[in-house]
Amino acid sequence: MKILVPVKRVIDYNVKVRVKSDESGVDLANVKMSMNPFDEIAVEEAVRLKEAGTANEIVAVSIGPEKAQDQLRQALAMGADRAILIKTDETVEPLGVAKLLKAVVEEEKPDLVILGKQAIDDDSNQTGQMLAALLGWGQGTFASKVEKDGEALNVTREIDGGLQTVSLKLPAIVTTDLRLNEPRYASLPNIMKAKKKPLDVKEVGDYGADIAPRLETLKVSEPPKREAGVKVESVAELVDKLKNEAGVL
Repeated sequence: MKILVPVKRVIDYNVKVRVKSDESGVDLANVKMSMNPFDEIAVEEAVRLKEAGTANEIVAVSIGPEKAQDQLRQALAMGADRAILIKTDETVEPLGVAKLLKAVVEEEKPDLVILGKQAIDDDSNQTGQMLAALLGWGQGTFASKVEKDGEALNVTREIDGGLQTVSLKLPAIVTTDLRLNEPRYASLPNIMKAKKKPLDVKEVGDYGADIAPRLETLKVSEPPKREAGVKVESVAELVDKLKNEAGVL
């Protein structure tokens, strides 16, 4: 089984995001970047499937700037066999990402695509579902457990009411949730080996996909600072404030 794992370069989750002074977007200058945590979980799950003998090849793919090679090298150090970077300095919306991934899937012909349920920068939670729709494949989103069962793939999903298990016929799309696994740290020997693994750099034009943006960002602003709480003398005063000041009653 061949697995394709898309990964995204995002601002590290430990970094406090700063808004540009002109409110046109987020300031990325001199900011630590890393692999999207949900995609890191996806890479780990793919590697575990390979270690279990279920998969025989893992291909990591990223869409982004030249520096996204760092995140692909991390995926290679974790256990991916080779990587593809579709280089672009433009912001690509989820639909555009799905179209590019569809082209990669048609070229690579994987049996399974595993990716994070969402990226922590835009929180769109759309790419996996859009890719499944474009390909006409079954999908198991918000996966907390993945098991191969003969020719099928059983995916346990986290839903509002608890857990749901779906059986997918391959090829299929799986998006990972936080509780699926704990990603490994890449060892120094594996980091050194990753430098010698193949990493192909391609252009968006190589795939002929229309990634023109459908959305326009009008303004980006920080959330208002949280105000200090106040003490009330009675339940009646609390109800009055909730009703007339907070407007929640």
